Amino acid sequence: MKFIKQFSIKNFIMLFIAGVINSVGVTMFLQPVRLYDSGISGTAMLLSQVTPDWMSLSVFLIILNIPIFLFGAKKQGWVFTVYALFVVAIYSLSAWVITDVLPVDVTSFSPLARDDLFLCAVFGGFISGVGSGLAIRYGGAMDGIEVLSVIFAKRLSMSVGTFVMIYNVILYVICGIVLKSWILPLYSIVTYVVALKVIDYIVEGFDRSKSAMIITTKHDEICRALSEEFGNGITFFDAKGYYSDKERTVIYFVLNRFQIGQMKNIVHSIDENAFISISEVADVFGSSLKSDK
Repeated sequence: MKFIKQFSIKNFIMLFIAGVINSVGVTMFLQPVRLYDSGISGTAMLLSQVTPDWMSLSVFLIILNIPIFLFGAKKQGWVFTVYALFVVAIYSLSAWVITDVLPVDVTSFSPLARDDLFLCAVFGGFISGVGSGLAIRYGGAMDGIEVLSVIFAKRLSMSVGTFVMIYNVILYVICGIVLKSWILPLYSIVTYVVALKVIDYIVEGFDRSKSAMIITTKHDEICRALSEEFGNGITFFDAKGYYSDKERTVIYFVLNRFQIGQMKNIVHSIDENAFISISEVADVFGSSLKSDK
């Protein structure tokens, strides 16, 4: 019972949507023109093209991903594993429905972008990136390569990102050799890059706020002015300069990019010697930034 309570209905709903979205990107933009997704999904696409027709993309997605997720269950935890298996099952089922059930011809060209390789690469990468990003954001993974990278990257003394990149480079080289052409693998790299960027936005959030760290000796005046102007919550704490050995106050303040210039003017009008650093905030969680209670 305790194990079941760890799951969220909302997560399952979002993972269902993620699986359907990913299947649309792959089956309606990439697979018809023989472009390739990355990771295990790309491997499944290649294998489905060089094996008998009954060995479809859906079959290989199940055959390749399920053992990997089960193998990584101890490392990643059973909640992640269940979520990942669920979204892969939806991805596989949706891909089968699109290719074999719906009256849509995806055998030789994209129903939406026809045979334009660039459009297929961009939109296929974008749509599959949305699906993969949602899967990660809601606790699962669309592809077993994430599990393999976590398990083997450390053993091979490399980062997770490097492991995934090397895997995909090898995959695209094999695709080029099998197809006896490098045009499609090169366009597949475009798909990979677009998908990576979209995944970052989905996982980390679209609302890229900024955080300001302000070091000053006049924190009361600055906090009061910033609060009156922007109405956001403000946090401050005491600090001490290592070189100067003088007491300072550090003010932490989250704002959007349109407020940065105004914030600088306010701070320096009160303390012209204040030190300000600006950092990007991927996402902001909490009930409100409007008050600091």
